[in-house]
Amino acid sequence: MIDFQIRMEEPQLLHLNLRTSLEYTEAPLVPFARIFPTDDETVEYIFCFELDQGQAIRIDPDPSAFPGKLVFSGKRSDGQGKLQLPEGLYAFVQKRKELNQEECIAMAIEQQKDGLWERLRLGNRLYIRYLFEDGSPVTQFFRPCVYG
Repeated sequence: MIDFQIRMEEPQLLHLNLRTSLEYTEAPLVPFARIFPTDDETVEYIFCFELDQGQAIRIDPDPSAFPGKLVFSGKRSDGQGKLQLPEGLYAFVQKRKELNQEECIAMAIEQQKDGLWERLRLGNRLYIRYLFEDGSPVTQFFRPCVYG
């Protein structure tokens, strides 16, 4: 008998080609405030941060520079939203839990390190998306990949 056990302690960096923009309605949300518990699978929030240009390309960034300046926050819309997570190529990681600020900072830095290690040119925007999926909260991180 062969016993396979997959351990996903650290999220894996993925290359994501988001083929259509995700739309949101502006909402004055407080980053890292408790959003869950809820079992409402329609709940979805986005926070867009702008990272310091110098820190956004460092393999050893200063944690105090993260997550950066809040650009906008929003709630998932029905297609009428004015805010977007634009279609495009992203460095992507997710964790199947609602992360607090310290955990988000650690995850964003790890995402940046992994992306730079893979020689990706990362943009200075960081999108953090919270949603409820398959019975549990999920926190997702999107960093645009810059080409050209």
